[in-house]
This record gives sequence, structure tokens and C-alpha cells, in this order.
Amino acid sequence: MNGRQVSRPGRPAPGAGVTSRRRWAGLAVLSASLLLVVMDMTVLNVALPAISAALRPDAIQLLWIVDVYALVLAGLLVAVSALGDRWGRKKMLLGGFALFGLASAAVLWADSAEAVIALRALLGVGGAMIMPSTLSMIRSLFPDGRERATALGVWSSMAAVGAALGPILGGLLLEHFSWHAAFLVNVPVMAVAIVAGVFLLPESRNPRPGRWDALGTVLSIIGMAALVYAIKHVGKNGLADPSALLAAAVAALALGWFVARCLRRPDPLLEFRLFRSGPFSSGVVAALATSIAMAAMLLLLAQWMQLVQDYSPLETGVRLLPAALAALVASPLAPALAARIGARTVLAGGLAVAGLGLLVLFLAPLGYPSVAVALLLIGFGEGALAIASAVIMSGTPSEKSGSAAAIEETSYELGGVLGVAVLGSVAAAVYRTGLDYGGPAAAVVRESLGGALDVATELGASGARLAEQAREAFTDSLAVTCGAGALLMLAGAAAIWLLTPRELDLSATHH
Repeated sequence: MNGRQVSRPGRPAPGAGVTSRRRWAGLAVLSASLLLVVMDMTVLNVALPAISAALRPDAIQLLWIVDVYALVLAGLLVAVSALGDRWGRKKMLLGGFALFGLASAAVLWADSAEAVIALRALLGVGGAMIMPSTLSMIRSLFPDGRERATALGVWSSMAAVGAALGPILGGLLLEHFSWHAAFLVNVPVMAVAIVAGVFLLPESRNPRPGRWDALGTVLSIIGMAALVYAIKHVGKNGLADPSALLAAAVAALALGWFVARCLRRPDPLLEFRLFRSGPFSSGVVAALATSIAMAAMLLLLAQWMQLVQDYSPLETGVRLLPAALAALVASPLAPALAARIGARTVLAGGLAVAGLGLLVLFLAPLGYPSVAVALLLIGFGEGALAIASAVIMSGTPSEKSGSAAAIEETSYELGGVLGVAVLGSVAAAVYRTGLDYGGPAAAVVRESLGGALDVATELGASGARLAEQAREAFTDSLAVTCGAGALLMLAGAAAIWLLTPRELDLSATHH
């Protein structure tokens, strides 16, 4: 279509009047913002041991450092994306850039676990402003279906680049500076993104936003935050935890009420009627299944490399590269491959290949050669997610793109929390089962591998057996968790195959 706009008579298409050069330059800004957010998440995995050593957080604080970002982001995504549709997605995006940069700079004054948790929460607010805005702006910038599929492939590739750069950059920074540098690296990138965004990005908003649903906004925030809290604490303490049960009840009530309101209203905060579309549902399944499996695997694998294999943070980052590089190669190819053999085959096949990679980690003896093979398979499989956003957006009207983006990003973030909480609790249970230590500080030993190694060091020569047993137990927990992740990915691949129409054409243009 050579960049020509397709529109209805008398009404300009979204993105009309934007030159081709400006569209692609705008995409560069949007992709850079995704790059930074993904880098920030992967840097944290590498920096976590250094943060733990410096601040000595207890187990609950450590869990909050990891999860509070996703909790806040998931809680605010719906409200913030709906507000962006009304206020202006460019304004929302630039505001998110500014908040992300300021929160990252504030780490210079963080000298406790509580301060880091507060900063991660602020970063979550910034992330909630950034993520759905980037997706919905791509939908508006690229009304041509073929161009949009390519643009979303490029955008998704940046996730692979961020995943590749994050651990290496984090490792380099931690080799030469304190853990604060893992946050400070965001500041100059955000400053550049703000300046570039002001000049390159056009404003876009829903032309018919309808009335703001204040009650729905409150219900979505309370419901999502309570749901994430419940998942985290059930994963940590089991179903007997009264606070988790109370949070689950609050989540069920608030989210049930919210969904009912959205289905009744002609102008809902979140358009749940989009789930009537098979392609939309299959894209959400892909996002949810992948993020559940990957969040737990990457968190455990980064710790295994540093605490079991004794790699430095930089060595860990380099050894995690195969997955990111494979995804970087596969992501740009996914849209063209989907045009040739079908989006359904690429998306379902990608999840199946990534599931096989996790299966390798479960079945093969865990050493770096088998890990490298598994990471390559996982990366190639994840490359197929480059078309997940295009599948979701393929049948979404442009005025509903904010809603679709919010649902997709909620799936990724909720999946990340589920992965760490649920699969993380599976890993913790397997780890504890592999220990028979009843000596001093047994509770610390059973809590984490890092704690067990600290106790073993304090015991001197007599702690050697404890260290070896703890490392073996952690390795077993990693393998079992990857086995559970493999089953989830293969089930997701089957669901996507059933939900996605065989003839789905991502090059079609919709308004």
C-alpha cells in the first residue's frame, strides 16, 4: 500500500497527515521506551544479589522488591490507559518518561529495603503510563495493516534487545559501581526519549471517549492490586494465609463488579467484549502463558548462575545472551513468516518451541551447555511473540486500541507476578524438600539459597556439606519449575491453535 492512508469517506484515518518518515521515527522513540523498561526488569534480576548483600532485606521485603513494580503497574494499567485515551496518549507517554527518570534518579537517596520498594512502586506508575501508550500509539501511527505488523515486529524486537543488553549492562555496572547504577542508567535515556518524543510523536486520543467511569476506575485499581497481593501471599504462605484469602475475596468482588459495569456500559473503561474475537483471545493467552513461564525461569536461572555456578554478574549476563540473541533474530522474521505460513502456525509454533526449551532444562543434566541449548530454543520461540501484538490489534478498532493495549499489558504483568509467586512457590517447596539441615539458623537455610550459603560460610569447614546440599536442592527446584513452565507453554500453544482462525491476515487494515 506504500504508506497510503485508508479511511472512511469524510473521516480521516488514524495517523492521517503523518509522513512516513515521521511515523518510523516515532516508532524509534516508542521502541526505545520498551527497550528501557525491559532492560530495567532484566537488570534487576542480575542486581538482586548485590541489593540483598547491601541492604539485607528479609524474605518478604525481597519479594516486594521484585514484585511491587508489577503490582502497581497491573493495578494502574486500566485506569491510566483509559485516561490516556481521553487526555492524549503522547502526554501520558511523556509524563511516564519523566516519572520513570525521576524515580530512577531518586535511588541516590535510597539506603534501605523500604526505600527501594517505594522507588520500584514509582517506577511501576511510570511503566503503567508508558507501556499501553506505546502500543496504542503504534496502532494509531500505522493504519496500514502490513506496515503495522512490521512496526509491531520491530517494537517486539526491542524487547529481545533489552533482554540481551539488560544483564550485560547490569553486569558491567555492578562490576565497577554500586547497585545504584542499575537504576541510574535509566535517567539519561529517559531525558533523550522526552526530547525526541516532543518533536517526533503526534498526539492521539479516542475521538469519542464517553463519560469517565470514576467508580470503575476505583474498582479496577483495588481489584487488580488485591489480586496480585493475593497471588503473591498464597504463593508464599499457602492457602491458609488469612490476609491472602481476604485479598482474594476483595479482588473477586471488585473485579467482578468492574467486569459487570464494563459489559453494561456503551463506553466502558475496558472493552471486555474484545474477547469475543478469537485472535484477540489467542494473543492474550500467548502473553499470559509466556510471561508466567519466563518470569520464574529467568529469576531462578540468574540466581543459579551466580550462586550455584559462581559466575559474576557480568558473566551471568553474557551467559543469558543466547535467548535474547535468538529472539532478536526471530522477532523481525515473524511477520514475514506469518504472511507465508499463517499467523496461527507462527504464534502456536513459537510457544511450542519455547516450551521445548523449558523441557530441556527439566530433562537434561543442568550444566551450561544444556542451558545454552535451552535458551536458544526459548529465544527462537519467544521471537514468535513479535506477532502477538499484531494478532491482538488486527481486529481491534483504533478507538479501542488503548483498551486492547491495556489488556495485553495487564496479561504480561499479571503473568509475571503469577510466575514469580506460583511457580516461585513450587521452586521454594522443592528446594526445602531437598534439605535435611537442622542446625543453627535452619529457618534462614530453608528460606533461600543465599541464606544457606551465608550460614555455610559462617560454619567454616563444617558448612561445606550444607553448601553442596543447598546448591543441589536449588538446581532441582530450577529443573522442576522449568518442567511446570514447559507444560504451561505447550498448553498455551494448543489453546492458540484452537482460538486463532487459520486464515487470519495480519496485513488487513481495520478502523
